[in-house]
Amino acid sequence: MNKGQDRQNEIGECVRRSLERYFRDLDGAKPGEVYDMVLHAVEKPMIEVVLDHAAGNQTEAAEVLGINRNTLRKKIQMHRIR
Repeated sequence: MNKGQDRQNEIGECVRRSLERYFRDLDGAKPGEVYDMVLHAVEKPMIEVVLDHAAGNQTEAAEVLGINRNTLRKKIQMHRIR
């Protein structure tokens, strides 16, 4: 397994543990909109870190993320990232 795959597994395990704790903490209450909740929670820090890595260059950040620059700009606005 390469370094990228190791990191992917590490991130996946972190999400798994967080979701397991989330469901445990519900204590029988019905969960709602888990998909959107997780995506929103993960997307903002991911974009912030990639933008920092790209020194604020949105074109480079979009390439690293594998998304269109216009999509990145919309997500930056949606998450109110400076």
